Amino acid sequence: MLNRIPKDFDIITSAELKEVVRVFSQCEIVGKRFPICHVHFENTIVEVSSFSTSGRRFSRDFKYEFERPIGCDEKDFIRWRNCLQRDFTINGLMFDPYAKIIYDYIGGIEDIRKAKVQTVIPASTSFQEDCARILRAIRIAARLGFRFSRETAHFVKHLSPSILKLDRGRLLMEMNYMLAYGSAEASLRLLWKFGLLEVLLPIQAAYLVKHGFRRRDKRSNLLLSLFSNLDKLLAPDRPCHSSLWIAILAFHKALSDQPRDPLVVAVFSLAVYNGGDMLEAVKIARRINKSHDESFCELLEPRDLDFEALKHEVMDFAESSKGALSKMTDEYFVSQAMAGYSRAPFSDLYHSASKL
Repeated sequence: MLNRIPKDFDIITSAELKEVVRVFSQCEIVGKRFPICHVHFENTIVEVSSFSTSGRRFSRDFKYEFERPIGCDEKDFIRWRNCLQRDFTINGLMFDPYAKIIYDYIGGIEDIRKAKVQTVIPASTSFQEDCARILRAIRIAARLGFRFSRETAHFVKHLSPSILKLDRGRLLMEMNYMLAYGSAEASLRLLWKFGLLEVLLPIQAAYLVKHGFRRRDKRSNLLLSLFSNLDKLLAPDRPCHSSLWIAILAFHKALSDQPRDPLVVAVFSLAVYNGGDMLEAVKIARRINKSHDESFCELLEPRDLDFEALKHEVMDFAESSKGALSKMTDEYFVSQAMAGYSRAPFSDLYHSASKL
């Protein structure tokens, strides 16, 4: 409908999950509250859920009054009941590949046309039931360029601290979905706008505060520019490894702490790309005629550096980048960095690099 390639497909079947496990040899049931099957197929994982499982959960847990659609037969009722348990209306569409029919019982198609993300049940209840939906809302809006409904936006911001209930592994997974699939810049802007960046990436939040970056700021900076350029190389079906975006965060942190000559940055980047050949990196960098963006405070005015001086500064920058990675996983350093900016909410949670 949007002429975009989806990251993956989720399948729902009338079979019980135990039957799915019997059919596929490489398959396991995961999740306690919302059990699904992970079917391993050709180096990918396909999520398979069951109408019967969701139906039992609906009868036990669902507490909201929705009017049953007019002319709803038994199959329609089963599909409609399942859709009511989805997080957002645009995720409540079902496609029958045999009949080539799209079923929409909760207004998902209309919200896609309006480029709007809104919850199926009241947003306050939805996010309190599952706070991971807050991060999924950010991810979906960033990836599709959609906006939130007024109610959804209010509770994304109001309930943002609740994501601290999630374990660090889940937070890392959600961060990777946001930064590794081609919508990193938009994700960072939304995380900052709704007060989530200081929970997930507090050092980067402190950087934005230090440089007077407002919540709804349309300007760019070097941090956002780096991820904007990364986005040009990625897509939902062509993600990068999480180590790449973490390395970019460390690279920027090192530059933010100690601004460098643009030539030093160019040589370092080229040396990383070509496997460490410093001489080749210097030759290529010196041939680049494009001037640097003077609005980036992390870049100094160019100087005339000989090879030995340039090599020394590049090696020093490499050490600084490694040190920045260590700082970003040090809870004491993170808390100290945040304490310097009273306008930014405090958080000493920084999980990303320590997981790799």
